[in-house]
Amino acid sequence: MITECIQERFEFHPLNRRDVVSCFDGGEITSDAGALLLREVEHKTGILRQLSACFTDHRRAERVEHSVAELVSQRVYGLALGYEDINDHDRLRHDPFFALLASKSDPSGADRRCADDRGKAIAGKSTLNRLELSPSDADPSARYKKIVMNEAAMDALLVDLYLQAHAEPPEQIILDLDATDDPVHGNQEGRFFHGYYGQYCYLPLYIFAGEFLLCARLRPSNIDACAGSVEELTRIVSQIRTKWPHVPIVLRADSGFCRETIMAWCEGNGIDYVFGLAKNTRLIKAIGKELQEAKSEWEQTGRAARRFRELTYRTQKTWSRTRRVVGKAEYLGKINPRFVVTSMEQAQMDARVLYEDFYCARGEMENRIKEQQLDLFADRTSTSRMRSNQLRLYLSSFAYCLMQALRRLGLAGTEMAKAQCGTIRLKLLKVGAQIRITVRKVWLHLSAGHPCAELFGIAYRNLKSLPAYRC
Repeated sequence: MITECIQERFEFHPLNRRDVVSCFDGGEITSDAGALLLREVEHKTGILRQLSACFTDHRRAERVEHSVAELVSQRVYGLALGYEDINDHDRLRHDPFFALLASKSDPSGADRRCADDRGKAIAGKSTLNRLELSPSDADPSARYKKIVMNEAAMDALLVDLYLQAHAEPPEQIILDLDATDDPVHGNQEGRFFHGYYGQYCYLPLYIFAGEFLLCARLRPSNIDACAGSVEELTRIVSQIRTKWPHVPIVLRADSGFCRETIMAWCEGNGIDYVFGLAKNTRLIKAIGKELQEAKSEWEQTGRAARRFRELTYRTQKTWSRTRRVVGKAEYLGKINPRFVVTSMEQAQMDARVLYEDFYCARGEMENRIKEQQLDLFADRTSTSRMRSNQLRLYLSSFAYCLMQALRRLGLAGTEMAKAQCGTIRLKLLKVGAQIRITVRKVWLHLSAGHPCAELFGIAYRNLKSLPAYRC
């Protein structure tokens, strides 16, 4: 018989003549009931079902209590709801709502084989750890860790989700590339000190098409920012062109990607590009007249002034050809020259539009990377192996895909259509609810005073109007 412990009471300062007393005895209550919307998103998109298919499970089926699909769902939903560590799941496994999210047949956990596990329907940290730490060569003879991820399948799935989201091909695809720092604080495999960031870190590569994440590649930081970009672009563009062979594709990136290899690859594959170009004395001298004009205007008006100039430019050693360069001559108390190099002709886009409207728009990608790292814990790469840290980056990436699908499908036309993942989680997913499980139903009695109840209803109706995903 399970011993029932007496719950500790917490007596706070009174409200006038009324005592204020609390106790952890409310029964089955969850603080994450808004994730019902994420569950509906999964029903309509199949993101987690497709992700689960990217693993090979070598475990003996008769001994398995938690399928790969359940483990993956549990972990990704946890990240979306703000639980960054697998250690958190040792407490979350007591929550029948997480069992509902993971599609456990008995959310109460009463059917578990081991008596100690009854009442805990989902996996604990040790089982989830096997999902993360299985080596690439694991097979049925391995003792514990034998759930092997297929990296190539996960890479392809990120692009597939983008393709699946569009019934018709877009008029143009803009691929934004960027590298960022992922600080590490241990002796992880592949860690190096990066002089620019001033710390030990990884240097992951991200590729986005608008809000859609197409690539999240974990890399050591002792490399050039552009390293491996051509290989990633080759597979992404090939996958896109298999479905949409005639859609124009344009690459955007900062000066860290302005390398002969990637520009020559674009030119050889019919892809346009606009890359930042590091300034030097030759380039600054070439826009000297425009800089002087901008300075004169600033002296007269006191406001920032800028001019643009078209250039044809070729480096002395590294470039194989002369290319179009646009120079921005700006003065705001001091000179602020900036340059971009592009394969696009002036007739397609003039200098000002190319720089201000097109190139500068790549800054929106920074918000997407911040969502991944700050809201969905893409920088939680604290295992000793680079492979398992890459898996953590994948899981964060698919948590982002799930949240982005909620924003795109459920919140379209609302005040939160452009909200970041952290805001969506705080205002829409963190909803208190009492859980009641009967033979035929799982009841969730949501908080009556939730301030975003109306928005929740709009998102629900938007999602319910969509067809279910079919393999």
